[in-house]
Amino acid sequence: MPRLDQLLVSQGHARSRTRAQRLIRHGRVRRAIDGKVLTRPGEKCPEELELLVEEDPEERYVSRAGLKLEAVLHTLSLDLKDLTVLDVGQSTGGFSDCALSFGANHVIGIEVGHGQLDAGLVDDPRITCLEGLNARAMSEDPRLITAIAEQGPLGAAVMDVSFISQTLILPEIAALLPSGAPLISLVKPQFEVGPGGVDDRGLVTDPRRYSEVEQRIRQCCAEFQLDIQHWQDSPILGGDGNREFLLHAQRR
Repeated sequence: MPRLDQLLVSQGHARSRTRAQRLIRHGRVRRAIDGKVLTRPGEKCPEELELLVEEDPEERYVSRAGLKLEAVLHTLSLDLKDLTVLDVGQSTGGFSDCALSFGANHVIGIEVGHGQLDAGLVDDPRITCLEGLNARAMSEDPRLITAIAEQGPLGAAVMDVSFISQTLILPEIAALLPSGAPLISLVKPQFEVGPGGVDDRGLVTDPRRYSEVEQRIRQCCAEFQLDIQHWQDSPILGGDGNREFLLHAQRR
């Protein structure tokens, strides 16, 4: 007999055993026959066991990043319907997944790494994943130029990058976006303040640095004709516990 966490995956209740285990830990899995909450991921269960699973908000997208993008889209009532969206720092695809759920026609993802996109998105025809591509030089990359030509002009951009300052990428995004197109970016201050601004755990040590980061990014956006319309706290802390922010800008 399979383990409970394996059964959740095979029955389609969870994308992975890790996510299944989180559902179990949070008390969201019940046995249908009597409503008993099942609490042990390793419990052996018959394959035909009927399960009742409560929705976990963190399961809505392939990563928690999708919830962060969702928050600002809801706050501002932004519409991605039928747009081709550029996703800078695609990683596992949380932003891409969210953009599609908000009506995007196609997402072109930029990722410097390899093999990170969630298995559930890899074969989605609405997603183009350009791996091994440095966002600092993407506006002239032939692969991206071809993808934009094939999928139609960009209508919006989203960004979630780590280990690099966004000020190094914003000029490239500005070069690609047409006038009036929105940019939504997740700002991670720990990668903007430099090594001297974080402790051994990578946490920003001085809250006053947050306003410095905001001003620096505002200045960079203004320089490259991106007008910031909105700046807010992310409703979810970063995985390392850092405070994060979301900005909405519009290409002039």
